[in-house]
Amino acid sequence: MNIHHHLDDSSILRYASGDFDEAFAIVVASHLAMCGECRKAVRAAEAMGGAVLDETGEVPLAADAFDRLSRLLDSEAETPAPSADTPGGDVPLPLSRLIGPSFAKVPWRTIVPGMQRHRIDLASGGSSLYMLKIAPGRKMPEHGHGGTEMTLILEGSYTDVFGRFAAGDVADLDEHVEHQPVVDSDIDCICLVATESPTRFKGIVSRVLQPLIGI
Repeated sequence: MNIHHHLDDSSILRYASGDFDEAFAIVVASHLAMCGECRKAVRAAEAMGGAVLDETGEVPLAADAFDRLSRLLDSEAETPAPSADTPGGDVPLPLSRLIGPSFAKVPWRTIVPGMQRHRIDLASGGSSLYMLKIAPGRKMPEHGHGGTEMTLILEGSYTDVFGRFAAGDVADLDEHVEHQPVVDSDIDCICLVATESPTRFKGIVSRVLQPLIGI
């Protein structure tokens, strides 16, 4: 798999330090299952963090330190770990634990002609996680983001101002970005999306329809 768009360095560090909430951690873990280069980068970041801890002197613990650590471990246990393996299907293993091994069995909901969505309910975190399936030749409305958004391409491809994104590529975007993805593959483009806040559509029609679209 030739991957051209990787995680931002800051996202690598956040994932290695356990700073992402569940939605973003699942997108990152799914990308790592597809991308050897980013897996190596995460391992390097984890090793660097371990070295820093080794050099840190002892400090007194807060009275509630054990309770906070227990809650953190419980939350991490619910987040799938990255793996290069898949359970016999076409879905990355961290994601397959939530939706199963095949995109064909996802209960897609049509939101507009040529675009379907599947929302993934999570146990924790304030961000949203959902999948989109967009038909060949379809355009997403031009939009920006109210916060961080991370999109992993699982099948098919799209093109926007940042280039072509195909299976395994990840668009790691912040609130300053505006773009209009256009599906350029001859099959549906299937994406996994984590977002901190709702999409900011530019067109008046798209803004009016946003409550129905639900992204």
